[in-house]
Amino acid sequence: MSRVYYGWWVVGACFGIMLYVSGVIFFGFTSFFDPLIREFGWSYAQVSFAASLTGLEMGVFAPLVGFLVDRFGSRRLLLFGFTAMGFGLILLSHTQSLAMFYGCFLIIAFGAGGCASVVTVSAVASWFDKNLGKALGIAISGFGASGLLIPLVVHLIDTLGWRGAFFTLGIGMWVVGIPLSLVVKTHPRQIAMGLLESSGEGIGLEVSSSIPAPRRMREILRSRVFTHLNATEAIRMIVVTGAVVHVMPYLESIGMTRSRAAVVAAAMPLCSIAGRFGFGWLADVYEKKMVLASALSLMGAGVLTFSFADKDWALYLFLALFPPGFGGSVVLRGAIVREYFGLHSFGKLLGITMGCASVGGLIGPILTGWTYDHLGTYRYTWFAFFFLVVIAVGLVLRMPPSEKTRDR
Repeated sequence: MSRVYYGWWVVGACFGIMLYVSGVIFFGFTSFFDPLIREFGWSYAQVSFAASLTGLEMGVFAPLVGFLVDRFGSRRLLLFGFTAMGFGLILLSHTQSLAMFYGCFLIIAFGAGGCASVVTVSAVASWFDKNLGKALGIAISGFGASGLLIPLVVHLIDTLGWRGAFFTLGIGMWVVGIPLSLVVKTHPRQIAMGLLESSGEGIGLEVSSSIPAPRRMREILRSRVFTHLNATEAIRMIVVTGAVVHVMPYLESIGMTRSRAAVVAAAMPLCSIAGRFGFGWLADVYEKKMVLASALSLMGAGVLTFSFADKDWALYLFLALFPPGFGGSVVLRGAIVREYFGLHSFGKLLGITMGCASVGGLIGPILTGWTYDHLGTYRYTWFAFFFLVVIAVGLVLRMPPSEKTRDR
């Protein structure tokens, strides 16, 4: 009986890591707002600022994390990340002041950096070549599936109180995260080659000689592919964060009930799973830059239909287009870096790209809110976002073909 290629175990572990971390730290935190405000009398802005500290792992820490991945491997960073996040959540259960609350979130932010997608995507990318798109699609789908944890978080708060819920979720970081981290091998290529030699027969090794040779970092940073990809990522995150953060205020502003708006907000990460799987599969069959352009086009069409969300048909069309589009584009980010530049300095390059994306992520919500404050409507913002996506598609299409594509 042939063995299951170990890279797929890494994919499964990374799926679980993204599911738990995203479900607890990102999507689940909104459930704690009202209990905290009732007990301490803090404002929504004060609580929101603490939550925004977790964005440090994507912005300030992403390039550093990328360097550390290349230096120490993914497993060590994951173990550090889950250990720190567990301590941070347990300390949150003992919070008595706003300063302590912020301090706990700084610890969580450091830990989240160790479990960021730079780490998990780097781990998956080091195992795969020809099936990279599918592998990344499955792993990153954990982020979309994490919306399923929100009811569990709410149940814990209702049953144990917010302190008990934080404590339980912190223990869960260790119980769930540490075993999954141990599955992620630090040096997968060496391990895979050892298995190949010891078994004397093929095990479906995914790494091939088609990997591009290492290039000088300065040459890569100045290349058209890398600059266009970074600009595209910044634009993509402006649009995604602007829409995701303001989806409920927008829908309520056009007359939708809060409960129905919440259903739409919860449906977005779940609907993105189709794009992560679908575009991940397409990336293994067709030229990756063309697949990325297609995903962005879907996203652009979706944000345009969002302008007419007061009509049911437009809302359903938005959910069918926008989430799969942005979900698929996330998968293509790492796949394109891997195909054009290989594994040499992959973590550093992906970290830089995610740092550029975080700039867009900071701009998107603020720009969307500022526009609504001054114009009294979100519709012009969605139109503007559509044109930004058109620019991003143009940037992607102007990327030169990769060496692998030219060799076909």
